[in-house]
Amino acid sequence: MGHFNNLWTYSMSIQERLIALRRERDLTQQEMADAIGVHVNQVRRYEAGTTQPSLDVLKKIAVSMSVTIDSLAFDEEERGPDEQLRLQFEAISHLAPDEKLIVKELLDGMIIKYQSRRWDTARQTTVKD
Repeated sequence: MGHFNNLWTYSMSIQERLIALRRERDLTQQEMADAIGVHVNQVRRYEAGTTQPSLDVLKKIAVSMSVTIDSLAFDEEERGPDEQLRLQFEAISHLAPDEKLIVKELLDGMIIKYQSRRWDTARQTTVKD
């Protein structure tokens, strides 16, 4: 899949993301248009920023290019959980209620452990200063 999801260390527009995605996939504008089922002129308009792709077109781009709509539409800090976590949460949603409770308690414990470790580190840093 390449580095598409790692390209953005700064804010990019949808048009810049589309161009980066197409170039990473080594596609021409025509090939991208064919893959998402639009006319090549429409891809040119998206990339020029004169028009924005509709939600339907964003879905087609995401499916055909194997990326998430989030990665096309939002900066990294604006996105929800990463794809792997999202899939894990989706799998958890299919568990029996008692199994979900166990997972929730486990996650709560890990979060508390992490937060207390951060608090201890911050406190130790403050005491040394």
